[in-house]
Amino acid sequence: MARSKSILTEARQIERAVTLINLGARLQVLESETDLSYERLLRLYKEVSGRSPSKGQLPFSTDWFMTWQPNIHASLFLNIHEYLNKVAALDEIDTVIKAYKLYMEQVGAQGLEPQLSVTRAWRLVKFVDNGMLTLTKCTCCGGNFVTEPYENRHFVCGLCQPPARAGKGAASGGLRLH
Repeated sequence: MARSKSILTEARQIERAVTLINLGARLQVLESETDLSYERLLRLYKEVSGRSPSKGQLPFSTDWFMTWQPNIHASLFLNIHEYLNKVAALDEIDTVIKAYKLYMEQVGAQGLEPQLSVTRAWRLVKFVDNGMLTLTKCTCCGGNFVTEPYENRHFVCGLCQPPARAGKGAASGGLRLH
């Protein structure tokens, strides 16, 4: 006997895909996180966003998360994500969505430009799940920051020890260090 698809399950998948599209997720994220066909996702993407999805590969390097400002933003997102994982019984992608929305609220409340796209946030979680990145406690402030798994146990974060040129010029992203 062939198992029929549940209309409610499909509706939840479409709702999840629409949410991800509205947050700016790339098509590859939708393909990975829903059971909808590529053709349906493509049509849905065009209908929701009014344009074709971006082409090209997803970012696959952990290096981006190690640079100063992206690391601070990635660390904020990942701390929110880890907290939600502990207190809420959500599917993994729903945890990413909620954590990303909270990240965007926090960044917006500070008047900052977000450094992290939902696709990068999703990729960050995948890197952590695969042991390629982790959270490490700063020995100075005690905050948890995204690092490579075998970070020095005397780790000092980029907020406690910013790079020499941090916060200089209009392109700094608005972080105020004074």
